[in-house]
Amino acid sequence: MPAEESGYIRSFPDQGARMTSPKNRVDTAISAISGVTLAIYLLIAASLSLLAVFSFYDVILDLGALIHAGDMTQGTLQVLHDLLLTLIIVEVLETVTVYFKTSRVQVTPILIAGITAMVRRVLTFGVEPVEPLDMGMTLAAILVLTIAVVYIGRQERAESY
Repeated sequence: MPAEESGYIRSFPDQGARMTSPKNRVDTAISAISGVTLAIYLLIAASLSLLAVFSFYDVILDLGALIHAGDMTQGTLQVLHDLLLTLIIVEVLETVTVYFKTSRVQVTPILIAGITAMVRRVLTFGVEPVEPLDMGMTLAAILVLTIAVVYIGRQERAESY
């Protein structure tokens, strides 16, 4: 029976005894792609870690400026904005960390980061003029994200039993 009919293809024509099945080549390709994905996730984790540290440093600087600021309201809002940004970065970093542990992307931390981003946006409503439609859409997004977190949480608890 020829090598092509048996499902095996010679990978090295000059070495007749060495053959590779198509399945082995697919497995090798999948492993290579998984390695690239893992390397990208590592780079993302390192970048997010640096961003979180720099963002928290910015919070500390804003707290120092708040002490000497004349306008406490604006300074407090700036500290909250920076703190919530740090929290968003940490939530996304948590998603990457969970991926390393489980090889699955967890949706809940991403949804929580989305809620945090929307709350951060709500904080600007008292400072900047906002269209009522924009405010309504932001509040609707918070509601939808909150419902999604509750639903997914129930689903995860049901799967764990």
